[in-house]
Amino acid sequence: APIMSRFDLFFVVLDECDERVDRNIAKHIVNVHRFQDEAINPEFSTESLQRYIRYARTFNPKLTREAADVLVEKYRILRQDDASGVGRNSYRITVRQLESMIRLSEAIARANCTSEITPAFVREAYTLLRQSIIHVEQDDIDFDEEELEGERGETRPAAATADDEDVQMTAEEIEAMDQMEESSMPENVRVRVAGRRQQAPPSSSSQAGSAAVANAPLPPPAPKRRMVITHDKYISLRDLIVLHLGATERETGHGIDRDELIDWYLEFKEDEIQDVDELEYEKELITKMLRKLVKDNYLIQVRGDVQESLPSIDEDSQQPMASDGDNVRVYYMVHPSVDMEGDSTFTSTSAV
Repeated sequence: APIMSRFDLFFVVLDECDERVDRNIAKHIVNVHRFQDEAINPEFSTESLQRYIRYARTFNPKLTREAADVLVEKYRILRQDDASGVGRNSYRITVRQLESMIRLSEAIARANCTSEITPAFVREAYTLLRQSIIHVEQDDIDFDEEELEGERGETRPAAATADDEDVQMTAEEIEAMDQMEESSMPENVRVRVAGRRQQAPPSSSSQAGSAAVANAPLPPPAPKRRMVITHDKYISLRDLIVLHLGATERETGHGIDRDELIDWYLEFKEDEIQDVDELEYEKELITKMLRKLVKDNYLIQVRGDVQESLPSIDEDSQQPMASDGDNVRVYYMVHPSVDMEGDSTFTSTSAV
């Protein structure tokens, strides 16, 4: 552990199968065995590289004010991601990583043979450090367990309980309720109701059938598909949404309406949607995904009044006041803390 703290970057070499890379490596090894030194055609000679390195070491670059501000912001982002648990790392982000970014920025400036450290060099150092951080494997994202407060599901259990109580009423309770209703009727109405009951007494078989129907258990509802996705798919969806919102903000100067964003996602997944159930699943998935991105500070949710004209005083006095959600559109924008320029995860659209 003490010797590992001496290094600024750690890169784990993984033996991953890639057809293009494997073919290039195999061709290179075979050519070296066939042609020896002739198979290697370097752009620069060894003497040229040695002279370049000696010249680059003569520079002593200094941080500019703009580069220092970017450096502080990048360190804040690293610490924020580490504290929020969005990307669980194999080690904690401390001031050692800040010092590493400073040294890497100086090295990049020397490699460019300049005496000033610009914000571009700091961003490059930040990208290198982010790529070297080993991320621990993440658990699946269970949206059913991460429902935000105030969702519609909170009011459903009470209604369901009331329905269950109505179905589970016994015959004695029903008869008692009928007697209470008859006691509140006028005398002449009560006599007519009693006469009708005496004329058409219910048979035992009908009573047994009614009791059997009342006591019959309701068919179990169809099991709902759980809203669980892998962490890799969550990252892909996050990058896809953030990149699309960022591009739209740069072109139009404002965010995207929630309905338009959901329609865009469904059109993007059109080839993978086979039936109505899959369509509803994807629609619910993107809705919960947007809520989670707002919760994780990747997006900002903005509510705006889209009512074109306000009602007059007479209309306002005659009509009941609308609820908070009426005539209000919801827009989404990229959170200011999201670094789309320097973060390597937002450099290209991920395939979902």
